[in-house]
Amino acid sequence: MRPLVVIDVVGVTPRLLASMPNLRHLAVGGFQANLETVLPAVTCSVQSTLLTGLMPRDHGVVGNGWYFRELGEVHLWRQHNALVRGEKLWDAVRAGEPGWRVANVCWWYAMGAATDLLVTPRPVYHADGRKSPDCYTRPPALHDELTAELGPFPLFTYWGPTAGIASSRWIVAAARSVLRRHRPDCLLVYVPHLDYDLQRYGPDSPQAARAAREVDAALAPLLEDARSRDAAVVALSEYGITAARRPVDVNRALREAGLLQVYRQESGEQLDPWTSRAFAVADHQVAHVYVRDPADLEWVRGICADLPGVDEVLDRTGQARYGLDHERSGELVLVAEPDAWFTYYYWLDDDHAPDFARTVEIHRKPGYDPAELFFDPHDPFAKARAAAALARKKLGLRYSMRVVPLDPSCVRGTHGRLPDDPADGPVLLCSDAGPGRDVIKATEVKDLLLRLAGVNTPVAG
Repeated sequence: MRPLVVIDVVGVTPRLLASMPNLRHLAVGGFQANLETVLPAVTCSVQSTLLTGLMPRDHGVVGNGWYFRELGEVHLWRQHNALVRGEKLWDAVRAGEPGWRVANVCWWYAMGAATDLLVTPRPVYHADGRKSPDCYTRPPALHDELTAELGPFPLFTYWGPTAGIASSRWIVAAARSVLRRHRPDCLLVYVPHLDYDLQRYGPDSPQAARAAREVDAALAPLLEDARSRDAAVVALSEYGITAARRPVDVNRALREAGLLQVYRQESGEQLDPWTSRAFAVADHQVAHVYVRDPADLEWVRGICADLPGVDEVLDRTGQARYGLDHERSGELVLVAEPDAWFTYYYWLDDDHAPDFARTVEIHRKPGYDPAELFFDPHDPFAKARAAAALARKKLGLRYSMRVVPLDPSCVRGTHGRLPDDPADGPVLLCSDAGPGRDVIKATEVKDLLLRLAGVNTPVAG
């Protein structure tokens, strides 16, 4: 069987490829196709579709997080692969080739997956509340191997106000090391860099073009390593990032209507999903609205439909049109207009915002917060406070990075709805011409990869 390298380069679109000659070169002798993604066009949902061939209604990953009704809690960015239902790529190959070895470098839902090698971000949460950069690997010895070669995983350049190219360079270097030392039959690599400046400055900004050049340069040696092994290479994206101009505060609207409830602590107001009649889990341009009493459904629908920036309000029938009608989905799913996106904000006065709102806290916020990519532009001391907090961290003291703005108007790029123009949507490039087509559905990618690996299975037409 032929080696296979699959690189998820977040945010790449046909437009951005103009600044990415190394990635473009993959299609020389191979092909380039528009990738028909799924709703919601967000990392966890799309990656799950790519690896199972299933729609969200079947694999169950309805977003980067959702309301776990059985727990009464909102959780985003969980990591256990058991949350993804269905046969994964490696299961399909091993049905006929039991020895097929797979390495996963930073694709999501990595924990507990039946891959042979694994590298995924995993901070150290100290008992005193401190958080330190680190990663989780399998086998465990891989952790020390990579750390000795590359240094610790650069967590604070992977997400947050200081997110940048360093984390993607580390990931690419780790992938090259795994490929060289362990020679897996299949290597999956997730490269996040384009997420950052495209959301900060917008997809048409000079910073976006610069980010595309940076990640393209970082990928060049990995692409060369793959060529030297005569591997089949697929590079793809999950979504394209488009211009953002209008934040939509759906939870505030539900609270003003008396549907969303909070409880108060010394740390600020907290969302109370147990007593709320309706609330939303915001996820970029898609929001799952959970409605406790069916009798409230039409009332909630009307409130949401009247919000400026809301394009669609999907009940279960509407969700079925997009393959999103799963039990984990909200009773309603909102889709934003092209230049709009949903905040998670539920407080009505910033003085009552929870303390985590001003920090990078992806696991405590009941929704996605792109403002975490910024130092508060209205706070002249934000960077100085961050430096002081970092100094406390290096001394082994507890610290808090309260630097994130509560004004979301700084966000310039977003994603999540299906693309209105294929030039702004995701793309797939392949080193082999054989299975080439102009358009490939996300649900067809698994079969494409099986074919490239040498498994005798037809690619859906």
